[in-house]
Amino acid sequence: MLFKPRKPRTILYRARNIVWPRAGWGRSFSYMRHRVARLPGSPESIAMGLTCGIAVSFTPLIGFHLVVAALIAWVLGGNLFSSALGTAIGNPWTFPPIFLWDIQVGHWILGKDEAIPEAISETTVFDNLVGVFVPTLVGSIPTALVVGVVTYYPLRYLIRTYRTTRRHRMERMARQRMIQRKGMMEAAAKEKTP
Repeated sequence: MLFKPRKPRTILYRARNIVWPRAGWGRSFSYMRHRVARLPGSPESIAMGLTCGIAVSFTPLIGFHLVVAALIAWVLGGNLFSSALGTAIGNPWTFPPIFLWDIQVGHWILGKDEAIPEAISETTVFDNLVGVFVPTLVGSIPTALVVGVVTYYPLRYLIRTYRTTRRHRMERMARQRMIQRKGMMEAAAKEKTP
């Protein structure tokens, strides 16, 4: 490999780098921002994919987020890779508040006045599937729709702006290189003439 590290990375190093990146979180987010904005496809397609992934993260279908987000993105004409990136919104830190909100909205929609269980675990969910999962699923649908509508337009605007700025910067740099080459050619031509 061309750019392989001299010293092989240990499993502990890789695990630590996932939890706390060596270059810091700011650099990691900056890299992801550039990576998403440079994905192939139109800004609308990328924004739609990200939106599908983000919206699906608000559903209790853990384990199926990638598949459901990809299917919805495919149907709506979104970028499949960006839909997978959008599902990263749903993670162990964000799921508790998301699901708490979903279950409250679900209880409100279903007209239930039941108290939310204080401790929700796998056994609570599987023992009381109708009482926990169904309200969460019902509450997640309007939440996902609202989150999808709210996130699509700002994402599309940000991706368009990034690409326009990048295109102008690249054109400016190309013009500067042409001027520099022209100057070098003129200087070389002057040196050759006696």
